[in-house]
Formats: sequence, C-alpha cells, structure tokens
Amino acid sequence: MHDFSPNRRRFIKNSAGAAASISILSSLSQTAFASIPTAPKIRFSVININHPHIYGMVDAVTRGGGQLISFYAKEADLAADFAKKYPNAKPAPNQKTILEDNSIQLVLSSGIPLERAPLGIEVMKHGKDYLVDKPGIITLEQLADVRRVQKETNRKYIIMYSERLENKATIKAGELVKAGAIGNVVQTIGLGPHRMNPASRPEWFFDKKYYGGIITDIGSHQFDQFLFFTGSSMAEIVCSQTGNVHYPQYPAFEDFGDATIKGNQGTGYIRVDWFTPEALNTWGDGRLTILGTDGYIEIRKNIDIASNHKGGNHLYLVNQKETKYMDCNNITLPFGELFVNDIINRTETAMTQEHCFLATELALLAQKNAQKLDIKK
Repeated sequence: MHDFSPNRRRFIKNSAGAAASISILSSLSQTAFASIPTAPKIRFSVININHPHIYGMVDAVTRGGGQLISFYAKEADLAADFAKKYPNAKPAPNQKTILEDNSIQLVLSSGIPLERAPLGIEVMKHGKDYLVDKPGIITLEQLADVRRVQKETNRKYIIMYSERLENKATIKAGELVKAGAIGNVVQTIGLGPHRMNPASRPEWFFDKKYYGGIITDIGSHQFDQFLFFTGSSMAEIVCSQTGNVHYPQYPAFEDFGDATIKGNQGTGYIRVDWFTPEALNTWGDGRLTILGTDGYIEIRKNIDIASNHKGGNHLYLVNQKETKYMDCNNITLPFGELFVNDIINRTETAMTQEHCFLATELALLAQKNAQKLDIKK
C-alpha cells in the first residue's frame, strides 16, 4: 500500500377495537407515514477514500436502500472528513475488520487507482460485492485477475461510471434513445475536459503508474457511454493518442488523450483533457453528442455556456418532429436502487458485468496502444 500525504486534505475537500384503529389510522397524515423508518435492504461499508467520488457513491447506494455501517481509511484526515459527513458510520481499525464482517454485503472504494483492483479481489474472495470508483482497473493484467476471481466467486465487481450513472441529462438521453426519439444510434462523441488545480492534487495524481494514464482514468466514462448508447457488445480501437503537452514539470503525467472506436452497433470518438480554464464556473464542460438516423441529442452535463441556463443537466433534442431543450434537473437517478436490488436478487439491471469489464478493457487497450503526442511550441 502506498501512503501519499501532500495536499491530500484539500483534494478530498467536496412509517380498543377495529373502529378505533381505523379512526386512528385515517387521522395519520402522509407525512407521518413517511417518517416511519424502513429496514435497510443491504448493509455496506467503505474501504479507502482517496477520491471524493466516494461521497456520491455512498449517497447513491443509500438512496437505493443501503445502510452504511462502517468505513476504513488509513489517512486520519480523510477518515475525519468522512466521519463528519456520515456520523452514524463506525470507523473500523483496519480493512480486515470489514472484510471479515459477514453482515456486510457490499464494499465501496475510491482508493488510489493502483490499489482498487487488488482490494476488489479480496472483497470478492470474502463473499462480498464491490462498487469501485473509476478507474476500477488500471492494467490489462489486473483486468485478467479480476475477471478470473469474479467468475470463481460470482460476486459483483461494478465500476461507478458516474458521468452516465450520476448525470440526470444522460439518464434522460437513455430514455429518449430507448423510445426511438432519434432512430438508430450511429455514433457517440464524448468530451471529458477536467480542471487541473495542481496545488490541490495528491502526489499519486501526477504519476500514471498509479492512475493508469488519462484514457484509462477519465476516458473510461466515455467508453461506458459509447457502449451504452450504441448498444455495442463488441468493439475495437481504431486509433488513439496521449500526451503531456503543457506540464513538463510532471513528466509522468498525461494531460490530453483521444480515441476512435468501432463497435458492432456504432462508432465513437472520445476526447479527454486537463485544460479547463479557471474562468469556467465548473470543473469541466462535459458534453455528449448522440447521433441517430432520425436526429441527434446533445448533452451539456455541467454547464451551458451557449445560453442563460443555469447549472448542469441540459439536453437538446433535434429530430424529424421538433427541436427541443430539456432541463433535466428533476430526473430521478435510478442506479442506486437498481444496483441494490441486483445485489439482493443476483440480477443485472443496473449494469451487466460484461458491460462493465468491456468498457474498461477498451479504455485499457486505447491507453496501451496510444501513439505519443509530441507537441512543442
């Protein structure tokens, strides 16, 4: 295990008689019934919290009916911040305590990327399901090991591709595509810009041997979206490239990457970078365009700089009948409930295991075979 301490805190910083009974029941308000606590569907814990995505992951599983029982982080400051957010969760002295707790059905993690797959293997060997932040696997060798243990144990190893699963406009787009609003999907274009903020980043952030490279990391979201929206079950990388074009002081870092993909049900283009300007009022102007035979959808995930629309979750639909803008902020995020039910019922409604692994495999192959950019000005 690796112990990286510089700037870690800042990085993690964001329910007599029958007549009487009927009378009493009829007098109770809906609010009163809503306040009656319901038993949790599953119990879950957290091991390692090196990225703040863990908070969204915990909230999603909690919305789905999970109860957070305990957590472990070797870093005292990260553990303190997490305990403040979730005071009912019990700090564990070590990860073994959680792994050997037979009442726990699920473990979540957003540890250092290099350490996520080995932990997931231990979680599955201990008879528990695993939900991990992306990148959930950073090498093809790790992927082979994870696939083998997942098959042996029949446990779930699911990667939280949050740019689809936790974005309401993207959820709405899925509904529209399923309803045939743009015909058959031909191509997706996924753009994933991010803000660098070097001073707030931990040491491991700057060395791709710990995070796998830019396409493995933030590009994995885009491969998930490509597979989901095109419906492809097989795909290959046509070409890819990566480079460090702006940060020579971090020689093991990558700030740009792109890839072209050909699937059995569509094509895709992906671009990711660490160039979000400081003047933009969000960490990244993430966009997704879905081209169909009868129209297209554009999603502006976090901000819409071309209009006066506030916040994120913006969707534009253009088809044979209309050109329409949709504010998607009231859309329900279904992943948490679907995933919790999958754990109970041993189903695959939230995400199939093969989809999860294929999205990651494509990212790893694009990363491994990427041509190196050498842009000097």
